[in-house]
Amino acid sequence: MMQLYIVNKNYSTWSMRPWLVLQAFKLPFEEVMIPFAADPYTGEFKRRIQAVHDNAKVPVLQDGDLVIWDSLAICEYLAEQFPNHALWPQDRAQRAWARSICAEMHSSFSHLRSLCSMNIQADFSAHGAMLWQQHAELRAEVARIERIWASREQATQFLCGEFSIADAFFAPVVTRFKTFQLPVSVETQQYMDLVLQHPAMKKWVEAALQEATVVGMEQYRR
Repeated sequence: MMQLYIVNKNYSTWSMRPWLVLQAFKLPFEEVMIPFAADPYTGEFKRRIQAVHDNAKVPVLQDGDLVIWDSLAICEYLAEQFPNHALWPQDRAQRAWARSICAEMHSSFSHLRSLCSMNIQADFSAHGAMLWQQHAELRAEVARIERIWASREQATQFLCGEFSIADAFFAPVVTRFKTFQLPVSVETQQYMDLVLQHPAMKKWVEAALQEATVVGMEQYRR
């Protein structure tokens, strides 16, 4: 059985993405949690994850003797290994678009990442309002994400109709928007609600809310 190495569900955006794909499509895997210590960059955490792969970052997927790291690489591998599941859309044009927005999510939105870290347990609405007023770059990145989400054919559907890798890649953004209460359109809120109600997402969030660890890098707490 495949093993997916992840860290705390409350904080880890990159762990969330392939985990959601595996859960949503009911693919056989074992979750291996290596929780953050108070300092996630040194000590026991670093030693344990480096024993899995020299990159020393999560997520990592192990399938027999094969080790795949990086969330996008893992999702591409899963799509190849399970072609009967529509992890990517079946339509060629839609699949190309889905891959493009995932790659954009993978490489862009640096201000959203740095200013609005994922913390599912927290309520940072007051801080979010301040960030929104002070950072034009953040407002621009949110607007770009809203345009991507608005490209879906129907407001009641996921990005490509059915849940896919594309939705898994934007799921952590949904939690950021919620935690920081960033002002978004009604259509954006509809998409956020749809993602948050997906069974795999609900399972992740429920587990995140049960975690007790507060890592040293956390700046704010409810």
